[in-house]
Amino acid sequence: MPVREPDFLNPSCLRRAVLLALGSLAAATTAQAAIGLSLGDLPGLPLERPQAVVAVANPYGAEAGAQVLEKGGNAIDAAVAIAYALNVVEPQSAGIGGGGFMMIHHAASGRTFYIDSREKAPAGATPSMFVGVANASLQGVAVGVPGMVRGTALALDRFGRMPLHKVLQPAISLADRGFKATPRYVEASCNPRARNSPESEAFFCPGGVAPAVGSLVRNEALADTLRLIARNGPDCFYRYIPSKGCDIAKGVVEGQKWGQGGSMTLADLQDYRPALRDPVQATYRGYVIKAMSPPSSGGLTLLQMLKMLERFPIGDAAAGYGFGSVKTANVMAEAMRIAFADRSVWMGDADFVPVPSKGLLAQPYTDTRSLAIVPGQRQVTNPVADDPRPYQFAGVEVGKRLAVAEPVTGPGETTTHFAVADRWGNFVSYTNTIESSHGIGVFAGYKRPDGSFRNHGFLLNNELTDFNIVPSINPFTGGPGYNDVQPGKRPRSSMTPTMIFDAKGRPVLAYGSPGGSTIINSVLNVTLNLIDHGMELQQAINAPRLSVTSTSSSVTVEAALPQATVDGLKALGYSVGVADIGAVQGVGIDYKTGRYYGGADARREGTVITLPRSKPLLGWLGDLLKP
Repeated sequence: MPVREPDFLNPSCLRRAVLLALGSLAAATTAQAAIGLSLGDLPGLPLERPQAVVAVANPYGAEAGAQVLEKGGNAIDAAVAIAYALNVVEPQSAGIGGGGFMMIHHAASGRTFYIDSREKAPAGATPSMFVGVANASLQGVAVGVPGMVRGTALALDRFGRMPLHKVLQPAISLADRGFKATPRYVEASCNPRARNSPESEAFFCPGGVAPAVGSLVRNEALADTLRLIARNGPDCFYRYIPSKGCDIAKGVVEGQKWGQGGSMTLADLQDYRPALRDPVQATYRGYVIKAMSPPSSGGLTLLQMLKMLERFPIGDAAAGYGFGSVKTANVMAEAMRIAFADRSVWMGDADFVPVPSKGLLAQPYTDTRSLAIVPGQRQVTNPVADDPRPYQFAGVEVGKRLAVAEPVTGPGETTTHFAVADRWGNFVSYTNTIESSHGIGVFAGYKRPDGSFRNHGFLLNNELTDFNIVPSINPFTGGPGYNDVQPGKRPRSSMTPTMIFDAKGRPVLAYGSPGGSTIINSVLNVTLNLIDHGMELQQAINAPRLSVTSTSSSVTVEAALPQATVDGLKALGYSVGVADIGAVQGVGIDYKTGRYYGGADARREGTVITLPRSKPLLGWLGDLLKP
């Protein structure tokens, strides 16, 4: 698997690379100005080997991370700075009203682990709380107890080099001084979810009109909120402390009463704690791949698909398994269908249910599941979950499957992902979210006695619709579905921050994607591109993707997939739709050269910044960018 920077050996690739670089640097230049650092402030560093890299779905977020690294922060500090900056510039996707999973490879200890800041169901939640609720993902009942603030504080306290108040400064500056609206920000600003409440509509779509691209966007309410957290720490978010001006918790609780409201209380917020977790891992063609464990289904589903596909000669064009071929697309689609069948039954919050993680990845089990994949055929009957428990627990026999309805979860199509590597060899792969676009479309806040609205400037999540919408039955145990709502439980996620390790146990790549349940398949596509098809990181990200997120034979492909492959899939009986899939960002290191590099996804506003930056290089590109 190549882990060097792209060669761009032919002229068309070179032209595209230059255009992408110019676009990213133009955006990054604007981002620098917004955050408070101009090009003239940069040190006159010579062109030399980069010692750190960030890859982010937004140029302002990338710049925030780069500045923290330049000031002596490590990858964990930079990741936290990016997360808060994205709350300002990408509020439709993520923020302090939500949560996520931060995967860290900690070079000093050699450990790889996650900080789980996934939202929780409040103590008053019940399995049937969504029954009869219309448009549940736009109601307060969908809001989970947010985890990002405590999760990021834990990351800094245990593994960072800088205090929270310093790491927050880029985000505070962006919110206070403003940033120039990017095309993606503008595109989402007047969608129905952004206009779900009067306050969100007035902010994102004033007068029913989206802001112009390049217009200044300020969020002074969010700047004030971030200052409160910077001054008083995470308790100022999770506890109502009027004596310190800490009224954010009141705004969260009041905000989640929107429409058909939720049951969250101040006690639920005060009791929230993030968790440190080990990743799930497996080998694929000699590489060790580590990914997010439950409560996310991402890692288990990804690794299960890889293990089912390993017997096929993917990447061998002579055997018909080249990139984008019908054979390759066919076996990928079938692996997705099978893995998503197991996902729907067996995956949930392992703090509450006995997820058979070992059994799902046991070689005899995945070998058996893989036998259902027959090249040149489509499973006519939709696959169903099998029973991995005999491979997990000694003495357990395969259960007889009950005839019960499949569980149904809600929407989840946005999210953001970014990755960082620093000079000390630390890696971070962080997926962060408020679930659907703009969450429930409601700002945290409350009405003052005079009737005015005390706005905290951040949106509340709709993560609880990742639970089963109606109570379900596990078809093998006869008990409640593993992803049914329970008080204090984290809803099942699809987030899949991932790292690949070489034979010496060193991290070579860190990557992930947004996109709801398509996240898992975006990461699978890129993994196969890297390992089987021999692509470099940027090529692997650019390549068109394929996704199936259910047991049905409905396949989504990207428009650039060869038409002959689309026709071949249809001939096998698949229905095929066309849409963009995911937005992968990744970073890596080539240990032979010591070169750090990144890959950014043009499906969003992906930006890579490598450090140290060269003033001569930026100056040259700056001249080209002058009007």
